Amino acid sequence: MDRPVEQRENGAAEVNDAQADPREGGTPPTHTSDLLERVRRQRRHTLELLTVCAVTLVPWTVVLALTLPSGYEVHQWRLTWVGFDILLLGAMASTALLGWRRNRAVVLAALTTSVLLICDAWFDVSLAFGTSEVWLSAALALFFELPLAVYLIRRVMAMISLAQWPSADTATAGDT
Repeated sequence: MDRPVEQRENGAAEVNDAQADPREGGTPPTHTSDLLERVRRQRRHTLELLTVCAVTLVPWTVVLALTLPSGYEVHQWRLTWVGFDILLLGAMASTALLGWRRNRAVVLAALTTSVLLICDAWFDVSLAFGTSEVWLSAALALFFELPLAVYLIRRVMAMISLAQWPSADTATAGDT
């Protein structure tokens, strides 16, 4: 017996294991309540992990603020910045390619690009303080990097708002 295949929006075929025949090694159909419970459990574990990380980051940030020197001689400056810009280029190209292909993964690529743009603006400006380059860095941040990051985040939020989500009643029914 063949396993059910679904066509994605981007044209790629995907085997639907949820409907696969268990006799052929596939998983049996799951109940909606089992799926919701698994999603709730994964959500809870993710939130617990993020909470621990955020709490741990507070004392680490204080230690860094108290112990890091205000100046530091960097040895691989060119490699660091060229490498970061290659990473940003890859994120932008991925966002464009996935957008042209109408692939849902564009959401992740666009968010990654926006975060990298914000990081680029921050490091460009903060590392240029006290130099004549600070004005160019600030101009690039204010007129290019940050507006593009905000634009991408707004587009992602618009795409997410179009997604079909379970109702609040369904999502919280099992949390009690």
